[in-house]
Amino acid sequence: MDRIDPIDLRLLDGFQRDLPLVPRPFAAMGVHLGLEEAEVIGRLARMQAEGRIARVGGTVRPNTAGASTLAAMMVPDERLPEVADAVGSEAGVNHSYLREDDWNLWFVATAGDAPALASLLARIEGRCGLPLLDLRLVRPFNIDLGFPLTGGPVAMPGGRGVETAVLRPDDRPLLDALSRGMELASRPFAALARNLGRDETAVIARIAVLLAAGILTRIGVIVRHRAIGFTANAMVVWDLPESGVLAAGKALAALPGVTLCYERQPVAGIWPYRLYCMIHARSRPEALAVLDRARALPGLDACNHRVLFSTRCFKQSGATLTEAA
Repeated sequence: MDRIDPIDLRLLDGFQRDLPLVPRPFAAMGVHLGLEEAEVIGRLARMQAEGRIARVGGTVRPNTAGASTLAAMMVPDERLPEVADAVGSEAGVNHSYLREDDWNLWFVATAGDAPALASLLARIEGRCGLPLLDLRLVRPFNIDLGFPLTGGPVAMPGGRGVETAVLRPDDRPLLDALSRGMELASRPFAALARNLGRDETAVIARIAVLLAAGILTRIGVIVRHRAIGFTANAMVVWDLPESGVLAAGKALAALPGVTLCYERQPVAGIWPYRLYCMIHARSRPEALAVLDRARALPGLDACNHRVLFSTRCFKQSGATLTEAA
């Protein structure tokens, strides 16, 4: 895309997390930026229409209010359009990418619970007639993708604990709504509360509780990184013994330029990789420079690994935790 407007960039970079939890958050953002509330809303609406942001809302920690997994399929080139459309048509698929590998179609699938997730994956396999890798999350080291958009690579904040005991039965509709995105209006929490049949003040207070508990990993402007210039995005998978994952994962997550890091279940005889990281960069040389530093880390310096650059985004949306109305 064309060069991003400097004020738009300040808006995105300043509010990927920590959306003000007040009745008029866009007015509060405007105070920080020297803008009127209407201009903040207008800029966000325009960037959403342009595809530069996905939504203003929340990201939900995986496997807290629902069940999710990362999956991959080995799709022949001639079937890619058909299979990608079939996968993307599932409401429970919220991210879908083409990556440079024999296992070339990757997607994140989310459902309300484990049986519903299993049913979703079985339906995708049946529709496409292709086996899939089901790579369940074991342990997150860093799952907050809100990295700075200006300057050089930085170390992301480490993973924090989650207090699932605070979850209530009525939290799932709220989390689902935040994952889908809020209305770009003067009082978005009031609109959210109306849709849920709740009170604005109570909704804001509940969001604060869910953030503090780590169930919401952040609430703010959810950026589409490829659309704003981060076009060299690589998933790197590392084959190391289970006993080495904890130390290597912590070191990898703390490396500047690594934007996500987590452990997943391997698939015996097919996919041995346990440790994953993402590198979001503006160019391949920039991404590969981060990878070179990662490969020198203790525990990874003699480790087989695989680099899967993303070449196309088929779908990017918030996770679906409830059935659409």
